[in-house]
Amino acid sequence: MGYLESITTPSDLRALTPEQLEQLASEIRDTLVGVCSRTGGHLGPNLGVVELTMAIHRVFESPRDRIVFDTGHQTYVHKLLTGRHPRFDTLRQEGGLSGYPSQSESDHDIVENSHASTALSYADGLAKAYAIRGDNRHVVAVIGDGALTGGMAWEALNNIAIARSSRLVIVVNDNERSYTPTIGGLATALTSLRTNPRYEAVLDQVKRRLTAVPGVGPAAYDALHAIKKGMKDALAPQGLFEDLGLKYVGPVDGHDLTAMEQALSQAKRFGGPVIVHALTRKGYGYDAAEQHEADQFHSPGPFDIESGEERPKGRIWTDVFADEIVEIGARHKEVVAITAAMMHPVGLHHFADRFPERTFDVGIAEQHAATSAAGLAMGGLHPVVALYATFLNRAFDQVLMDVALHKCGVTFVLDRSGVTGDDGASHNGMWDMSILQVVPGLRLAAPRDAARLRDLLNEAIEVTDAPTVVRFPKGPPPDDIPAVGRAGGADILVRNGTKDVLVVAVGSMCATAVEVADRLVAQGIGVTVVDPRWVKPVDPAIVELAREHRLVVSVEDNGVVGGCGAVLLQTLNDAGVETPFRLRGIPQEFLDHAKRTAILERIGLTPQALALGIVEDITAVTHGRALVDADRSL
Repeated sequence: MGYLESITTPSDLRALTPEQLEQLASEIRDTLVGVCSRTGGHLGPNLGVVELTMAIHRVFESPRDRIVFDTGHQTYVHKLLTGRHPRFDTLRQEGGLSGYPSQSESDHDIVENSHASTALSYADGLAKAYAIRGDNRHVVAVIGDGALTGGMAWEALNNIAIARSSRLVIVVNDNERSYTPTIGGLATALTSLRTNPRYEAVLDQVKRRLTAVPGVGPAAYDALHAIKKGMKDALAPQGLFEDLGLKYVGPVDGHDLTAMEQALSQAKRFGGPVIVHALTRKGYGYDAAEQHEADQFHSPGPFDIESGEERPKGRIWTDVFADEIVEIGARHKEVVAITAAMMHPVGLHHFADRFPERTFDVGIAEQHAATSAAGLAMGGLHPVVALYATFLNRAFDQVLMDVALHKCGVTFVLDRSGVTGDDGASHNGMWDMSILQVVPGLRLAAPRDAARLRDLLNEAIEVTDAPTVVRFPKGPPPDDIPAVGRAGGADILVRNGTKDVLVVAVGSMCATAVEVADRLVAQGIGVTVVDPRWVKPVDPAIVELAREHRLVVSVEDNGVVGGCGAVLLQTLNDAGVETPFRLRGIPQEFLDHAKRTAILERIGLTPQALALGIVEDITAVTHGRALVDADRSL
């Protein structure tokens, strides 16, 4: 039995010797590599925080002391040290451990923090609450993996700096080696001095006494202070944080457990906000990850442990976009690309290689990305802003007031729209088509296949007086689905039998709707399936189609509240169309992690469940009964 199996609570770590702790770190890395090789997940970031996380749990007393991770995908080691090792092989599997912190899993988790740059704000509020209530508790915020590039983190730091009574320790996990490590006895002595509670009192006393000396006192103090600060800034990149009024410790080797414990202990004793700057390496301890040039195995799929090679994956939606945007860039010199720290995941790396001067990675700063895009459009360019759908939520005000209000020609490309699955509630892109419906002038496209993604992206680029959005799901696209006809700007995918049911299918639901039609036709029900292509604004031709049918069913991979179906229903009501209507989409709830197919089955967005519901609904219409929801759980 190894040491990891004996860790049931973080307090168990304090009984281990240095040699045992070193062995434990090795066991943790072996476990991370072994499990992630089967399940996929955020391997590289967690390999880099093994000693850092161990040190935090040896110095602080979780869950009494609260630990908030930013971003939350850095918490695999934390899970292993807080009693979840026996279930760790269920990571990111349905019914298993989440890939992020989860309150339902453990008292040691307080924030399901997977949207970056928020931990400092959570921690600021927690620490202030404990101070006001007189609770002698610490809050530790671990921020890294680019989260400090987000503006919200700096808004929090601005407020933390003046919260003198907050027992808040901020651990900056710097895994990009932005700075040279500080070494030597003088640096260690200065670190101890800066975080000693007596330091401020002594400094104030020296200042008072020196400035009281007539004539030379103030100048002498300024000179002394300048020498002290100059020495400190030469040894460590602390100026920015200390200018904010925050105590700074480091840089510290984040893979040196003893050094990390010493730094954290010093920070803990200070009694006010302190920043501990830890230098780590993503993928540390696993050669395949350390040598992976693209992202040090940031988030690989299942892979072979010996070679580090990922299992072969087919072509996905992102690949289609990645190739097409390069072709567009070659034809349109005014097209520029923007992403928020997601160059490879959203497929802009090829564009960046071909047109580096026309590619901008703004860091984890979606708000800035949107408004900067507005400025680029005002300057005569056409920006393409590529994000995961879930992250557009963070820039809604900028899309509304900075882009749409000014009629800027900006195209937003939303990857991972709809149900994404494995990453859980925070990553399902099920909100975008609802929040974007309220944006005046915005045009929204949902391609059904790879051919339509290319077509709609090119059409979006031609719009210069309003924002456009092109959204597509995670995973491989279906085989191209040809149209059998046209209605306005919409494609007719199925026209079979009498005009009983009109199925309005949005984006990835088109393939499902075609299967639904096959099942209905087999039961003698006439079906028309229409793909709007552009779902906002509603095509008038779809209104007329609805008027001609006995039942209208909308199907979308978006929340049912305020989405495409809801807007279509409102449009039909405004047009006086009285055809009974049934709206099918994602229930407005946070979905637990599971494979996309499993979630779609659970929420009734499968061909079998949809067809069953439509048969019941058309039967009710035929007999003049009101439509009622039936249980779609099959």
